[in-house]
Amino acid sequence: MSDRFTATGVDPVSAGLRGRCPACGEGALFKGFIALPEKCSNCGLSYKFADSGDGPAVFVILLAGFLMIGLMFFVEQAYAPPLWLHLVIFIPLTLIVCLGMLRPLKGILIALQYRNKAELGRLEE
Repeated sequence: MSDRFTATGVDPVSAGLRGRCPACGEGALFKGFIALPEKCSNCGLSYKFADSGDGPAVFVILLAGFLMIGLMFFVEQAYAPPLWLHLVIFIPLTLIVCLGMLRPLKGILIALQYRNKAELGRLEE
């Protein structure tokens, strides 16, 4: 078995992308767009450990910003459209790309947090 998998054989990246439980790979990870239920409907894993914080939003901003700015520069250089056309094309496209990436990235971060047993840092006494 590859070291990418947990002891249960669930690939965290695959489970996160599909929005599935990081422990069993079957139950739903989300109950809404990005809201988490209390526990997995299949194996009963409590999702209280899951705290992705601002991580998914940061990755979305960095990745989508890089893609969209690059695409905007390319379109400007290749076609030189007026500013209003840039706005009509790229504002909705940016929203679609950002919202489309948010849920899968949050799922991946939660699944990796589970696999690596990540917790809040604590000072030893």
